[in-house]
Amino acid sequence: MKQDNLIFLAPMAGVTNSAFRTIARKLGSSLVFTEMVNARGLLEKTKKSLELICFREEERPIALQLFGSDPVLMAEAACVGVEAGFDLIDLNMGCPTPKIVKNGDGAALMRNLPLARVIIDSVSKAVKVPVTLKVRKGWSEGDDAVFSLACYAEEAGLHWITVHGRTREQFYSGKADWEIIGAIKASFNIPVIGNGDVRGPLDCIRMMEETRCDGVMIGRGALGNPWIFQQCRHYLETGNLLPGPPVREVLKTCLRHLSLLVDLKGERIGVREMRKHASWYFREFPGAAALRREINTCESVKDMKEVLAKIKE
Repeated sequence: MKQDNLIFLAPMAGVTNSAFRTIARKLGSSLVFTEMVNARGLLEKTKKSLELICFREEERPIALQLFGSDPVLMAEAACVGVEAGFDLIDLNMGCPTPKIVKNGDGAALMRNLPLARVIIDSVSKAVKVPVTLKVRKGWSEGDDAVFSLACYAEEAGLHWITVHGRTREQFYSGKADWEIIGAIKASFNIPVIGNGDVRGPLDCIRMMEETRCDGVMIGRGALGNPWIFQQCRHYLETGNLLPGPPVREVLKTCLRHLSLLVDLKGERIGVREMRKHASWYFREFPGAAALRREINTCESVKDMKEVLAKIKE
């Protein structure tokens, strides 16, 4: 996978399913990730895990993000991912969610570096596709575990390391520390992807200039704004800012998202999940609060289309 112009969608639980990934790829994300998948669940073929690894060919290149703390299971799950057709395997060692951390997974591995190293080595040796690693700045302020993890990733020949500039204790509050991203980039030869507080093309170019990172992963900045990827790419290539999408394009994309979600999950669940996305698409519009209240009452595709039609009018 080429290292140039890497600007892509971050994996986000409950958000980056096939529907959102399809739209993000169409609008310029150079790569997409599954929601994080439990390695054990994937090997046990649980319904949830099998649903999470479903993808469309038009989403490629696509990465499978795995979490877990058993090196053998992680390696076996990575092999299952390769057999399922994924182009890349990403190791999650940064998720701050309590239910993940309490099992020793996600960001908890930043406090168990020997185990983290074994997992990295086991997975990298098990598969032929690129393997990447996603971590946080540390467990808490002053923690330098990210340097050890970057060293392990480099020694194992991982494709890149993604660094989110917040500690586990911060969760998603406060400001992301981009200096740590630059410090990792300056200290190692492995490519470094920056993550945290990129809300638009000016943030993207500033992160790349300040940290010298090799690419940018965008998470919450893409919610309701999948155009952020083409805007960032255009600005990097031309130095010019693209205007925001017109209302008709936002509506068209929102309706396409709705259709993809319903195809993926059925009408009842698809419409319920679409409520948050539709609210994100139109949160900057006049009357957004009232619109959100209407959106949150929708139970069918018909209901959702009727509410969205009011925007067009």
